[in-house]
Amino acid sequence: MAGQTIATTVRGVRVSNPGRVMYDEPRLTKLDIVRYYDRIAPAMMPHVEGRPLTLVRCGEGLRGECIYMKHSKLWAPAALTRVKIKEKTKVGDYLVIESPEALVSLAQMDILEIHTWNTRYGKVECPDRIVLDLDPGPEIAWRTVVEAARTVRELLTALGLEVFVKTTGGKGIHLVIPLAPREDWSVCLDFARAAAEALTRHDPALFTTTFAKRGRERQILIDYMRNNRTNTSVAAFSTRARAGAPVSVPLTWNELTPKLDPAKFTVASVPARVERQRADPWSGYFGSRQRLSKKAVAALDALAR
Repeated sequence: MAGQTIATTVRGVRVSNPGRVMYDEPRLTKLDIVRYYDRIAPAMMPHVEGRPLTLVRCGEGLRGECIYMKHSKLWAPAALTRVKIKEKTKVGDYLVIESPEALVSLAQMDILEIHTWNTRYGKVECPDRIVLDLDPGPEIAWRTVVEAARTVRELLTALGLEVFVKTTGGKGIHLVIPLAPREDWSVCLDFARAAAEALTRHDPALFTTTFAKRGRERQILIDYMRNNRTNTSVAAFSTRARAGAPVSVPLTWNELTPKLDPAKFTVASVPARVERQRADPWSGYFGSRQRLSKKAVAALDALAR
């Protein structure tokens, strides 16, 4: 497959240079990545549909340079939707996925990471989720990351909020709180910040909100800034531009154990995992209409002080 140069078509999308090697180990071509997104599309679409995107493009695969693409004035396949979103000083052009063909089109564009806003463009000022990113320092064991995620869950559950968990395609964990899209960005960011500060106050040796990497080798950063208006987090089922072709995967809480190896979730393994599952690990997520109650916000503010 690596030597294949003749274009092929998947879901009506013409795939140029299908034999281009995108990952060396395991050896995966552009067509392999296109077929991954074609196969995973039914599971992935609810997570990405309608959300403004930030993308990581690797035009020569991992061997070459990878660049972040936030605004999308450049050419893009017809299957992708363009939307204009007002920013602080200008209006930005963003790409949006509205169909499986659009997912395939991103792979055709040599995209290896898909990052999404916490809103959908139809109601762009009101997030429908809060994301807390647990980013462990290099000396933190996976067992400790699991324990930390459960600590965060206990806090949020005590506030009356259901939280869902997924891998990031790295060593971290994303904790995702679904919301009815009623509050604005500032409310959600303030809540995320207060949660991070409360956890840091609870266990300052383990948790930190300091973003500088030096000095937090044995701590877990709670990255609450994923909830700022134009910030993003990697989408569920997105590939990562990292060796091994890892994928961000939704989990059940029962799956999140010290024995779990997040590195096993890859382009090669994830489609089969999804197809053999009898139930969605995030069952109930998309039907959730929970809100940030004033009582919960006040209680969290008190804990953070």
